Amino acid sequence: MTPARFEPAAGQKILDLGCGNRKKPGAIGMDQNPRTQADVIHSLEAIPWPFADSSFDFIYADNCIEHLDDVIGAMEEIHRILKPGAIAKIIVPYFRAHWAYNDPTHRRFFSVETFYHFDPAHPYRKLYPYSEADYTVEAVVFNETIRRGFFYELIKRVANRWPTRYEQHLGHLFPLDELTFYLRALK
Repeated sequence: MTPARFEPAAGQKILDLGCGNRKKPGAIGMDQNPRTQADVIHSLEAIPWPFADSSFDFIYADNCIEHLDDVIGAMEEIHRILKPGAIAKIIVPYFRAHWAYNDPTHRRFFSVETFYHFDPAHPYRKLYPYSEADYTVEAVVFNETIRRGFFYELIKRVANRWPTRYEQHLGHLFPLDELTFYLRALK
């Protein structure tokens, strides 16, 4: 279930962070590995990134944020280079997924509420003002990438309808794999 209204439109300037060899068509790819399809060879850990302020309409970060030491710094850079009102699509492993822990390069894990720490309308932001980068959390979507079948499709529907309730009451019994966050840059 991908909210199509948040996906990039034709002609928008798109950045694909940590693109590897699966760079999104039409995007500028950035990766630290020179043996990839990246257009820009640069580590996400090396801040600032080599882009001007407010230069992108859309940013993909597909399974790369969990590898970083400084997630807050990366979120501040994403905010800096997004145009006002632009969207960042961030895909990360769900903290209860087996896949979150079996990769020794993963440094962070994510729950349905992780990025609410950047949303000024959420109580977390008021209690824990870690950053000045402001985003509206437009959508949180559970993805199931490994298991298939009716049962996990049902679990995914429940999780996407009531993400916090799923996480609190069912997530430990029936863990899903990934979360996708759609964040709108507030400037």
